[in-house]
Amino acid sequence: MNAIPTPPTSPTDPRQQALFMRACRREPVERTPVWLMRQAGRYLPEYRAVRSKVGFLELCKTPRLSAEVMIATVERLGVDAAIIFSDLLPILEPMGLELEFTAGEGPVIHNPVREPADLDRIRELEDVDRVGFVMETVAATRAGLDDSIPVIGFAGAPFTLAGYCIEGGTSKAWTATKSFMVRHESAWHDLLARIARGVSRYLVAQLDAGAQVVQLFDSWVGCLGPDDYRRYVLPHARTAIAAAAARAPVIHFGTGNPELLPLLAEAGGSVIGIDWRIDLDRGWELAGRDRAVQGNLDPVVLLADRDTVRRRTQAVLARAAGRPGHIFNLGHGILPGTPVENVLELVATVKAG
Repeated sequence: MNAIPTPPTSPTDPRQQALFMRACRREPVERTPVWLMRQAGRYLPEYRAVRSKVGFLELCKTPRLSAEVMIATVERLGVDAAIIFSDLLPILEPMGLELEFTAGEGPVIHNPVREPADLDRIRELEDVDRVGFVMETVAATRAGLDDSIPVIGFAGAPFTLAGYCIEGGTSKAWTATKSFMVRHESAWHDLLARIARGVSRYLVAQLDAGAQVVQLFDSWVGCLGPDDYRRYVLPHARTAIAAAAARAPVIHFGTGNPELLPLLAEAGGSVIGIDWRIDLDRGWELAGRDRAVQGNLDPVVLLADRDTVRRRTQAVLARAAGRPGHIFNLGHGILPGTPVENVLELVATVKAG
């Protein structure tokens, strides 16, 4: 397993001494920090009110509104970290992909990559000013929060972004992506290398703008087995993470296949995200005790009654057993239709220990 970079920290910087940051560094903490993926989303009435006036992509490209949505969410929920309000895919537009978010269908790429020749129109993201609105969102979110609340920037991982490029949207099996990967290996590595270098610049720019941590989302990598991940993905994930990891904690999060956890750790990240498909303690063993971990309540639990939410939250905490380096989160994002009171119950339960 790769040695974990040790980013410089200052004992006098209140942002670096926040509960969440100390947990990222596997330092002892008074209690387990908690934040939630998709914590600003459709389950919140305040978010739905904003979305009734503006489209999703427009919201992502309006830093003032994006920051307001997340700041209000942090205040409402009482969580210990704020992830910027954005999306994985706007980085693809300056690379030459035509992106649209359609009602009821989600993201659509109108000019997907289907053959190696299509790479001729894919540009590498060399100028992060093309997505400068994201850095403005980082800065505005940072400015609107207390120093005790770290700001998390993020990006999609090379495999997941390539999947959207090739499929033209979401997929159940990612068949076109995997077929391109094995049929056109040289073109596949060319595509992922371009994406990985762009993601690296993008993550570093978010740190420059004021984020204290960044997370790499490999939302769809679980469709691969370990051998294919090592051959087709791991080198590019490592490229995407390395520069940011020398500066700050990086959370590396992939879903769908717990057997990939050791490889995610090998690719990089001081914190490894664990989804709900494996018990937290077992997932931590696979990721390595030299890593912090994040997770891993099944989001569907939040659709149950409050007693169930409390009990299942306590079960995750019990599996962490108070070991330094656990950040409480869901195994993926909050689902639409989740009762707000259940989210508040989860946060209160974690804070109560």
